[in-house]
Amino acid sequence: MLYTVDIFFVNLSKFFSSMQNKNKQLLYTINSPSDLRKLPKKKLPQLCDELRQFIIEELSTNPGHLGSSLGAIELTVALHFVYDTPNDLLVWDVGHQAYGHKILTGRRDVFHSNRKYKGISGFPNPSESEYDTFTAGHASNSISAALGMAVAALQNKEYDKKVVAIIGDGSMSGGLAFEGLNNAASVPNNLMIILNDNHMAIDPVNSGINQYLLDITTSKTYNRIRYELYRALRKLGIINEAGKAKLQRILNSLKATLTHQSNIFEGMNIRYFGPVDGHDVKGLVRILEDIKDFKGPKVIHLITKKGKGYKFAEEFTTVFHAPGKFNKETGERIDVKSGENTPPVFQDVFGSTLLELAKVNSKIVGVTPAMPTGCSMNIMAEELPNRCFDVGIAEGHAVTFSGGLAKQGLIPFCNIYSSFLQRAYDNIIHDLAIQNLPVVLCIDRAGIVGSDGATHHGAFDIAYLRCIPNVIIASPYNESELRNLMFTAQLKNNGVFAIRYPRGVGYQYDWQQAMSEITIGTGRCLKEGEKLAVLSLGPIGNTVEEALKTIDDVAHYDMRFVKPLDKKLLDVIAKKYTKIITIEDGAIKGGFGSAVLEFMAEHNYCREICCLGIPDRFIEQGSPHELYTEIGLDVVGIKNTIAKILKA
Repeated sequence: MLYTVDIFFVNLSKFFSSMQNKNKQLLYTINSPSDLRKLPKKKLPQLCDELRQFIIEELSTNPGHLGSSLGAIELTVALHFVYDTPNDLLVWDVGHQAYGHKILTGRRDVFHSNRKYKGISGFPNPSESEYDTFTAGHASNSISAALGMAVAALQNKEYDKKVVAIIGDGSMSGGLAFEGLNNAASVPNNLMIILNDNHMAIDPVNSGINQYLLDITTSKTYNRIRYELYRALRKLGIINEAGKAKLQRILNSLKATLTHQSNIFEGMNIRYFGPVDGHDVKGLVRILEDIKDFKGPKVIHLITKKGKGYKFAEEFTTVFHAPGKFNKETGERIDVKSGENTPPVFQDVFGSTLLELAKVNSKIVGVTPAMPTGCSMNIMAEELPNRCFDVGIAEGHAVTFSGGLAKQGLIPFCNIYSSFLQRAYDNIIHDLAIQNLPVVLCIDRAGIVGSDGATHHGAFDIAYLRCIPNVIIASPYNESELRNLMFTAQLKNNGVFAIRYPRGVGYQYDWQQAMSEITIGTGRCLKEGEKLAVLSLGPIGNTVEEALKTIDDVAHYDMRFVKPLDKKLLDVIAKKYTKIITIEDGAIKGGFGSAVLEFMAEHNYCREICCLGIPDRFIEQGSPHELYTEIGLDVVGIKNTIAKILKA
């Protein structure tokens, strides 16, 4: 009893101490950007420090994207200080860098629910806040979206409305970003583009555009002199907006002559300012105030450091992109699942198996769009670096590049997250399937992924791939099956061979078994039964297996392939059972269950069939367990469905 009382008073003391600290902090006086704009400029560095510490504190116990947001603190504060948000529009690319934005726009006190079930989204979400102007989650869309808004502002005669796109250098490797730039150069608009350059995506960026950005930062003296000259001439009234294009052309010619290099932005008639120290908040405010009213499209190039202000995030940038829980004092990560007592995550099985196969088959190469660590292709890259290609955030290019490799006799294993592969749909059809090229599409993060939410769930790959000719679609039951499918895919030219598997820990401790070929289009019976047949696809079958442990006389089939279906096995099932349940970790509409229904209709089988999977709506964030429970794909939900079907 005394111990309990002591704990109560300790916690009470902590509470009052916390309240006192809050009362002393600027951050707790900022409930909206209008409060921020009331601060004197000299207070902005203090606010940046407090905001940075708040994010570190929160994310140490509630995991999220740490490094990107820490690197954009000063930029975030400066933008909301200078611009009249939400009347002025900020469009964030991806959203990893937008935590500070969320905290300053009325979500500070609910930030503890970030990425949690029924909490706030980890990405900008217009349905959540008027300050979130456009959905973000996938890279490179900010310039196009913001340009549309900027053009609309002129069309609507909202001449004072400002629109700003904030994009990282990693996202600049995406083709959509260049499509937006190209259009911005040719249509009347007053768009401001903030290029937040930290030489990182999740992993270090190694691309042509990144090297170019590095090159133009070497011209700091020229860019500083040019900016100061223009600023002085404008203040003196010697030059105005009407004369800016002429001066810009003269300066571009001078720079090209003196430095033997040109500026891609200025070459497109997009005014370039930079490079600028992205961690000098007062300097950023001054520059934004000076040029925000300039007419026409413009780019401010900031140099920032990912993880700024937290030494462990600065030093270990890839790990602290999204580190999970960590000790903020020591940087030690907490609850990292590893060791002999935990099955491996599927991505590591992929990475290890790819290396194993590549050592035997010299034709195998690996391709990833900026996710070597995320998909574990780094395992192969460490030993066979010349046979692994990180092509940047460019999924369409990754697919077509893989097609070119395959056309010349190589066997590309192109690993792309399911939700990101959506961006390469035409490339799959036009550049792979029509030519029947042997490319292995390894679709990571298929199905429910958890706290990243609607933009990242791998719900649609089965549905959007199933209608394409010359495409095989398979999903492994466990880690051994993943290895066997990868082994099968590289044995001969099977055309496009898609293998989908989920995020997270697998099911086997003894997964490193000898690999064997699986006959394409074959399933298997895992459990006999007479009353009802459950047909599962992929690792969700393990949940079915658990549910059936206490249910008698229900059969379970692991179908393995969506395309081609095992028609012989389905024929046996249709003749034996009048009640069938299909279960998949993917969209019900157009998915595996739909394929089974089509088979039954084509063969005139009239059976009672129930399809379980991801329903026809976007699923928000939460833990996988919470989300599977919500949509009835957990053990209890599957049991309830079986009971309902048996009772009917």
